[in-house]
Amino acid sequence: QPRLVESGGGLVQAGGSLRLSCTYYPGHTFRTFAVAWFRQAPGNERQFVAAVSRTAEDNRYSDSVKGRFTISRDNAKNTVYLQMNNLKPEDTAVYYCAASPLPYDNPRHYGYWGQGTQVTVSS
Repeated sequence: QPRLVESGGGLVQAGGSLRLSCTYYPGHTFRTFAVAWFRQAPGNERQFVAAVSRTAEDNRYSDSVKGRFTISRDNAKNTVYLQMNNLKPEDTAVYYCAASPLPYDNPRHYGYWGQGTQVTVSS
């Protein structure tokens, strides 16, 4: 069964930056999947953040993070990154990566999920 592992979360002040990583195992099938990032704050629904297609020709972002976050992938390292700049307190959440054949923005279309990494932005 595929496994995804997130890392890079932490505590940062408003206006700061973090880079999250999502590594996929086993690596030989990584290039067949689109990968998305979702986030969930306590008491809220899981929210779409960004997605990258298999060949990175189609990158998608939620309106709340456009211009601040950048998603990218390195197929040689079986890893997807989420560069988060100009962080705001409302970005505080557990961030999850997920894999799908296409870069959907609905979490119901994703069959494989990581364990999540906590991002906390202080004011």
